[in-house]
Amino acid sequence: MSSDLVIVYHRQPYDEVEVDGKIEYVANKSPNGIVPTLKSFFGKVENAAWVAWKEAEDSSDPGFERVIEIDDPFGKYTVSRLPLTASQVKSFYHVTSKEAFWPILHGFKEKYNYDPVDWPTFKEVNWAFAEAAASEAAQGASVWVHDYNLWLVPGYLRQMRPDLRISFYHHTPFPAADMFNVLPWRGEIIESLLAADVVGFHIPRYASNFVSCVRSLKDVGNVPRIKVEDDMMSEGSALSDRTTPTEIHVEDHVVQLGVTPVGVDVEYIKSLAASEETDKLAARFRSEIGDTRVLLSVGRTDYTKGGADQLLAFERLLERRPELRGQVRLLHVSVPANRNMTVYEPIQKELEEIAGRINGRFGSFTFQPIALISRAIPFDELVAWYQVADVAWITPLADGMNLVCKEYVAARKDGDGVLVLSEFAGAAVELGAAVLTNPFSSRAMDFAIDMALDMPEEERRARMELLNASVAKRDTRHWAEDQLALLSPKDFGAAASDAPEVETA
Repeated sequence: MSSDLVIVYHRQPYDEVEVDGKIEYVANKSPNGIVPTLKSFFGKVENAAWVAWKEAEDSSDPGFERVIEIDDPFGKYTVSRLPLTASQVKSFYHVTSKEAFWPILHGFKEKYNYDPVDWPTFKEVNWAFAEAAASEAAQGASVWVHDYNLWLVPGYLRQMRPDLRISFYHHTPFPAADMFNVLPWRGEIIESLLAADVVGFHIPRYASNFVSCVRSLKDVGNVPRIKVEDDMMSEGSALSDRTTPTEIHVEDHVVQLGVTPVGVDVEYIKSLAASEETDKLAARFRSEIGDTRVLLSVGRTDYTKGGADQLLAFERLLERRPELRGQVRLLHVSVPANRNMTVYEPIQKELEEIAGRINGRFGSFTFQPIALISRAIPFDELVAWYQVADVAWITPLADGMNLVCKEYVAARKDGDGVLVLSEFAGAAVELGAAVLTNPFSSRAMDFAIDMALDMPEEERRARMELLNASVAKRDTRHWAEDQLALLSPKDFGAAASDAPEVETA
């Protein structure tokens, strides 16, 4: 059955679980995130489809149905599973996407590794994704493609199906031309993105950077800009811009530039935070931790997250303020994005070495100042920890958005707590009431954590009230509806009719 909306994303929209020898499809473990947000729009269209990959030993004979029908609380939809071999996944995703693209997107030119890139395989996989989407899409359908590992899909889709309306959303930062143009395939990538009708970004800076990359490669004439809303211009953020570009005119069509920050499912988090089960968990955690103040850091094991810099800042805190020894504890959650990728092993080793040294210097038989956790924390437990933590310490060196900081704010049903946030996280342009800091500066990091720990309750609550309003204003529904309204106003415009004009121009 042809679909009116096709979402193209590398992850499948469920977890596969074997029960009594049969595979069952169950909701993803974390109900708060991009996948359920995207799935929520399946209920708004009569026919919808999802295109993702599934690993197979032989892509020509995968041993599973390529197309299946799903009927779950989000609605009825088709899932087209693209069979990729382990070597294709390694080449296309682990090597090309993570070792070549990822460092450039986040501004780490020194981490860029060109040598192992297999560009033909990347093109081959993107072509296969485009073919799967084209075969699922009805005449004039809307296709929504997600993230940089599928950069070439819009261009291929336009060749196959010129009738489609295509949107591409970029979940990572988009760098300026002097960084992006390190990629030798920059021309092919930009041409593909310009084949889309809509290209979406988290914040105005990324849209402006995209325009700079386009202009470095071709003359697109005047690019109109509009003023950014006041609550998207945090004075303390290095990523704030005063205006944002709205569209790029190319030879045969206009590419709209959508700027909508991804949010969190505020209603879900608040309901979880208010539950009796969460109260019990939080009470248990407080009892286990004892009478100490808690700093909580949650992220992936990645050089962009600045984990080592944060641990060193905590070590300086204990050196600088001996009265806090035994009185403050750092819970540092750093989860490997993919345990099959050896590129992250040195980072994990460095974190373990620093944490071990700090615990050795400042710990005792009964107290360890750092708990370093390298496993994923179930979301219900995480919400309870958000309520326990006096400070959420989120200081990546670069981050497209960062949802952990928004989760922390939404979970604080008591209206207390302090958020220390890197000014290089996309979320910083919205969350100006946080204690913003520069993670590249030891002095700035020290000042921020001192300020957070010493902040009086009245100020903590005033800041948290402002943060709560910001997070609630731009939640997951706001993000998806605005992007889809740009993609297909005829089908989805009513859903986003109350969205601010500046973000849907």
